[in-house]
Amino acid sequence: MTNIKQISCYISSVPRLSRSNFTQTKRHIKLNIMKQTFGIIGSGNIGKAVAGHLLKAGYQVTLSNHTGAESLSATIAELGAGAKAGTTAEAAQADIVVLALPWSEVPSLTTLRDWTNRIVIDATNHFITYYPDFEVADLDGKASSEIVAQWLPAARIVKAFNTLFFKILAADPKVANGNRVLFVSGDEPMAKKEVAEVIKDLGFAVIDLGSLAYGSKLQQAKGAVATLNLIQIS
Repeated sequence: MTNIKQISCYISSVPRLSRSNFTQTKRHIKLNIMKQTFGIIGSGNIGKAVAGHLLKAGYQVTLSNHTGAESLSATIAELGAGAKAGTTAEAAQADIVVLALPWSEVPSLTTLRDWTNRIVIDATNHFITYYPDFEVADLDGKASSEIVAQWLPAARIVKAFNTLFFKILAADPKVANGNRVLFVSGDEPMAKKEVAEVIKDLGFAVIDLGSLAYGSKLQQAKGAVATLNLIQIS
C-alpha cells in the first residue's frame, strides 16, 4: 500500500517543481489519502450498524445521542478502536454527519451548528409511531429528506442507509458472489459522489436514485425501495 514516505519521494523526484507548488502538491495528495471523520447523531440500531461498517473500513467515528456521552460507554466498548462518544454538537463537527435519530428529534438540530456546506447523510425514517402500526408523518407530498433539508439550511443532504432492516444492514455486505446494494439520492452531485465512494469503501454496491424530491421519496419509509434487499452480482 502506498504511504506518505513513498509519495514524498515521488514528489521530490519531479523536476523543476517550485517550493510553493511542491507544498501544494504534497498537501493535496495527503488530503486525498486521509479518510473523512464521521459523526453519528443517534445511537440506536441503525447508528450502530453504520458505525460498525465505518470503523471496519478505518474511519474515525464519534457517536452521540440525546442522553449524553456517558450513556454510550458500553456501546463504544463494543464498537472498539476508532469509536468515541461525544455530544451531538461534537458529532456535528465531523467531516460527514449521519442522522440516525428518531424523526421527532430532527428539528432540534437546526440550531446545533451552522450547517452550510456540511455533508449530512439522512438515514432517518419519518415514523411517528412504531410497532405494530408504523405510522408515518404527513409531509404534504414532500419527501422526508426535503423536510430535513429545510431543518438544516444549506447542508448538503444525501439520503442513504435507511432502507434495510438493521440486522441486514449490519451484516457483511459481501454476499456470495456479489455486494449488498445501498441506495443514495441527493441534489448536490459532488456530495452524493463522495458519500457513494464511502459506501463502496464499506463493501456495498451503490444505486443512485437521483434527486431528493424523487429518489429519496422512493427510499423513505413505505417508499418503493424501502426494505428492498438487493445483491449486485460481481
